[in-house]
Amino acid sequence: MASRDYHDLLQPEVINTVSGLSLISRIVVEGYTSGLHRSKSVGPGMEFSQYRGYEPGDDLRLLDWKMLARSGRYYIKQSEVESHVTVKFIVDASASMEHEEGGISKLEFARVMVACLSHMAQKQGDSVGLFALNEDDFVSIYPKADQKHFNRLLLELLKISTKGKWPELNIASRRIHNRGEKELVFFLTDMYENVSELSDFVKNLKTAKNEVVVLQIMSGKEMDFDYKKSVTFEDLETGAKVKVDVNKAKAAYLKALNEKVNQTKEQLLSQGVHYHLFRMDNDLGDALQLFLKERIRLQ
Repeated sequence: MASRDYHDLLQPEVINTVSGLSLISRIVVEGYTSGLHRSKSVGPGMEFSQYRGYEPGDDLRLLDWKMLARSGRYYIKQSEVESHVTVKFIVDASASMEHEEGGISKLEFARVMVACLSHMAQKQGDSVGLFALNEDDFVSIYPKADQKHFNRLLLELLKISTKGKWPELNIASRRIHNRGEKELVFFLTDMYENVSELSDFVKNLKTAKNEVVVLQIMSGKEMDFDYKKSVTFEDLETGAKVKVDVNKAKAAYLKALNEKVNQTKEQLLSQGVHYHLFRMDNDLGDALQLFLKERIRLQ
C-alpha cells in the first residue's frame, strides 16, 4: 500500500470522508518515509528528522547499523533522543478557498495537506492541534498526541466549510496560541486579502519562542494563467465579476503575480515568518519535506 500512487485518490468522494483522508495520509507519509530510508543522502539536519549524525557521547545502542552499512556514516535514531513538538495548523476558511482545480477546492486540498502533515507529526509523537476561521466560524481542536485525537482531527477537518471573509484581527487571534509556549504553527491560506487582514494576523502569530510558516495554496491555472481565450473571474468573497481577454492580460498578470509573491515573502521574512508557495499540482511529499525541515528549526 505504501508504494501506491495517491493521486488517483484525490477525488471529492474520497477526500471528504475520514477513512479517505486517513488512507491518503498513510499512503503519502509511508511512501515518502520509505523513499528516505532508501536514500543514501539522508544526513544530520536534512530531510528526515528521524535521524541525525552521531556525536561524541551519544549512546552507541542508538546507532543505526543498517544506515552505517549502506552509507559508511554514523546516524543516531533521532526520534528516540529528541523532544516532541507542539504543532498547530490554522486553515483559512474564507470563501476564496472555494476556488477549484481538477474538481478539488483549495479547502479540500488544505484538508489533505493537514491530514498528511498531522499523520507525520503524530507518528513522531508530536502534539497536533487544528484551527479554522472565517467571519462566522471558529474551529478549535487543542493539541494532543494520541491516535484517538488524530481521528477526531480528521473528523473536524471535514466539518470546516468556507464562508465570507477573514475575521477581524481581535477575533482571529483569540485562543490560537500560548505566547509562552514553544510551538510550530502552519497557516494554510491563499493569501487573498482585502487590505492586510491576513498579513496582520500572521504578524500577530509570531513570538520569540515559536516558528510560524505560511503555506500559500495556489492552483496551477492561477500560477500559469492557463485559461481559455476569454474567461470571467468572480471574487468569491464579494461577488464582483470581470471578463478578461487571456491573451492580452497574461503577461501583465504573471508579472503582477510574481511581484506580489516576492513582496509577500519578503514582508513575512522580515517578521521572522517562513513562507512557501504550494501549488495544488505539486507532490504532497514536498509538503512533508518542508514540514520536517521547519520542525528541525524549532529544536
